[in-house]
Amino acid sequence: MSPLVLGGFLFCSVNIGAGIAWLIAKIFHHSHEGLALLCGGFLVGLLAIDIIPSALHVYKSPGITLGILIGFIFLIVINKLVNTSGQHSSSVYLLTIALFIHTIPLSLTIGNLLGDSSFALTITTSTVLHHIPEGFALTSIFIAQGQKIIGLFLCFIGLSICFSLFIWIGHHMYLSMKAQSILLGVSIGLIAITSVKEFILHNLRLVSFKSATLFVLTGYLFSMMFHLLF
Repeated sequence: MSPLVLGGFLFCSVNIGAGIAWLIAKIFHHSHEGLALLCGGFLVGLLAIDIIPSALHVYKSPGITLGILIGFIFLIVINKLVNTSGQHSSSVYLLTIALFIHTIPLSLTIGNLLGDSSFALTITTSTVLHHIPEGFALTSIFIAQGQKIIGLFLCFIGLSICFSLFIWIGHHMYLSMKAQSILLGVSIGLIAITSVKEFILHNLRLVSFKSATLFVLTGYLFSMMFHLLF
């Protein structure tokens, strides 16, 4: 599968997220938090059921652990830079930059694993699905701030180009097994922390405990269905 095709899939996935956000904004004005919680539960399920077991089967755990730590530190630094203004909500453009940076290690990992069809398919599908809630989140902020849709469309195109470019770079770079395990750990760390922090913890206080539990468990069950089907 070529980088351009994968970039096209990512573009479709963020647009699916955008479509969901638009429908929620028009019909269910108070369901943004519920959908974010569901997406968070779904991504946590993908990590627990598919990505992490596959990674531990192929690579050694110390490298993966180190990569997760690097991803955690990286996101702490990004959050500090984004939240320097002291506002509770990040700027739409700073969030876009964060998503671009977040895509790079994932793209390099996929590019390096393109030759391994079984493992590449798992992480590629998971990564593409990961951008559905990102498309939703970015669209929600654009709608909330009254930004022009053309700006959102350009963000999606840029994200897809960045994704394809770094897949191509990763495919033509030689990475040792140790480097691959660290890079994959960074990817796991970024997915896990953003899923839990941005989509689950950030929205827990905005809905009742019962509703939050229901949304997260529903998302996790969806990931189990994905695992059984694919």
